[in-house]
Amino acid sequence: MLEMGRERFEELVGEALDRIPVELTRLMDNVVIFVEDEPPAGSPELLGLYEGTPLTERGEWYAGVLPDRITIYRNPALRMCRSEDEVVREVGVTVVHEIGHHFGIEEERLHELGYG
Repeated sequence: MLEMGRERFEELVGEALDRIPVELTRLMDNVVIFVEDEPPAGSPELLGLYEGTPLTERGEWYAGVLPDRITIYRNPALRMCRSEDEVVREVGVTVVHEIGHHFGIEEERLHELGYG
């Protein structure tokens, strides 16, 4: 497994977020992003997870709810990558993938676009 501290990995997640066009980040609403070391049990290769209500499914009822949650998992990325450059690329793809879910983009479409 590639060695990389949590602080450096969190920096890479922040840099990936910084590369997302401002026009899109302005539209993100009620969402927080976390970094965790390991994904839920039974999903050891999961790189990221979106939990919440996509923007496309929110209606008048959507008020006073907890923020959507995007979690990026550090250790699966470090296990699959052989260099920091590969981690940078994988983190970027994963961040965009999970934000895509926040915007209501389905899994298959994200894969078609190269984010999967």
